[in-house]
Amino acid sequence: MMLKGKKGVIFGVANEHSLAWHIAEKAVAQGADVLLSVASERFLRRVAPLAEKLGAPAPIICDVSSDEQIAEAFVEIKKAMPEVDFLVHAIATAKRGELEGRFVDTSRDGFSLAHDISTYSFVALARAAEDLLTEDASLLTLSYLGAIRAVPSYNVMGVAKASLEASVRYMANDLGPKGIRVNAISAGPIRTLSASIVKGFKEKVDIQQVAAPLRRNVTGEDVGKAGTFLLSDMASGVTGEILYVDCGYNIMADFITKD
Repeated sequence: MMLKGKKGVIFGVANEHSLAWHIAEKAVAQGADVLLSVASERFLRRVAPLAEKLGAPAPIICDVSSDEQIAEAFVEIKKAMPEVDFLVHAIATAKRGELEGRFVDTSRDGFSLAHDISTYSFVALARAAEDLLTEDASLLTLSYLGAIRAVPSYNVMGVAKASLEASVRYMANDLGPKGIRVNAISAGPIRTLSASIVKGFKEKVDIQQVAAPLRRNVTGEDVGKAGTFLLSDMASGVTGEILYVDCGYNIMADFITKD
């Protein structure tokens, strides 16, 4: 099994449709022990039964907008996992209103929120975890094609994901001397809680299944499998990379759609 004996923390599980959940399921199937983290009590009620299904401890609450809460969460994480072999960051948010209309109308608060939660939190979690990480640890985050292309209605999230992808490269360089790898998966559009707030999301899904080389939509299972690979020693020479898991859609010429 690819992750036999490995222990990891997965941030951002919201429900059974979350990409973080699919990664957690596949990681456990490959022999890993996992600890889940959720944003609030509201999500704890949803995710606690999922953690139990994996044989994992009760999820830890961590509001990643607060350095104090991150520090408190890692006190609890250290009790459960004195050493961490992998960390998954599957956290992103933006104000719903910022995902409509023009990007140039993005508010200062909306811009700051998207970058703080979607991008900076990965940096903050990596820093907080650093002393617990094993010398061959793997860090993984999730991105989207909107980081490199202007996707209608993705707006400030696309800019935040571009910042996240740049952060992956800088973090890989910083942590590489310790043997720690940092990568991202750029997943195609999948029906998740966070994706549901993007205007025209269904249209994006419909386009992918006819335009992607594999002529189908990407699934959470696809992302889970790819995530397990990047977290495992099978990817021991891979760092600072953005792995596209989108049935090949990113290689195709743009399809013009109405906003």
